[in-house]
Amino acid sequence: MSPDVQNIELLIAMAERLSAAIEADIAALKAGRPQDMRTPDPEIQRLSAVYGREAAGLDAQRARSAPADVRRRLLASTGRFRDNLALHTRLLTRLSRASEGIVKAVADEVERRRAATRPYAPAARPRPAAGAMLYNSVI
Repeated sequence: MSPDVQNIELLIAMAERLSAAIEADIAALKAGRPQDMRTPDPEIQRLSAVYGREAAGLDAQRARSAPADVRRRLLASTGRFRDNLALHTRLLTRLSRASEGIVKAVADEVERRRAATRPYAPAARPRPAAGAMLYNSVI
């Protein structure tokens, strides 16, 4: 087996392992258990970094020179990985937006209640928003 084919086989194995981790994350997110996600694991993070380096180092000419069954498996595994990654990204984005919406709603309600004036209290000075619930001025 040539070194190029060995590198491609390694990429296939890494893509499959990363796909399995992302599929486990997707299942955990759908079950409402984000604490069970596998991708924050340092081992998966290292694997992801190695995969990125190896994938960037693979040029099209070496991939085309590989046997047809290896190319087919490479395309299938990277396609599955890409599809899983896109679904994972969508789910995390939805979860993040929902969480940020909840935090913003709570912060708005706290600020609304702070700004309410009492009928027999001295005139309240308008206070700037404390911003304790806000971060990055995004929410």
